[in-house]
Amino acid sequence: MSIFGKIMGAIFGTKAEAAGSGSGTTAAPGTSTSSSGAAAQSVDVAPILDKAVAAQKEKLDWRRSIVDLMKALNIDSSLGARKDLAKELGYTGDMNDSASMNIWLHKQVMAKLAANGGKIPDDLKH
Repeated sequence: MSIFGKIMGAIFGTKAEAAGSGSGTTAAPGTSTSSSGAAAQSVDVAPILDKAVAAQKEKLDWRRSIVDLMKALNIDSSLGARKDLAKELGYTGDMNDSASMNIWLHKQVMAKLAANGGKIPDDLKH
């Protein structure tokens, strides 16, 4: 399963995992790869991630950090995993500049969650 598929699955549940697996891409907005309409369902992302952070032993800032977001969801947040996620999402910048890549990744993940039915807090919409 794609890394973004794992993020979707952790936030949207197992229906999103099924929709996000396969080709490594997610369904276009308003469409679905399953008859259940997983891509069209609306999910409030902030409370889910806040709850995931509360379950962790360390202080995590998912609203600003892709690493913390991935840690909160128990997804590998290593540099290698983030580089894989960057490739998956079409990053064209320098992957050796991890700070810039991480900022881009966070923005892309928020945008893709919103495009797939996630309700994103206004301060995180780019």
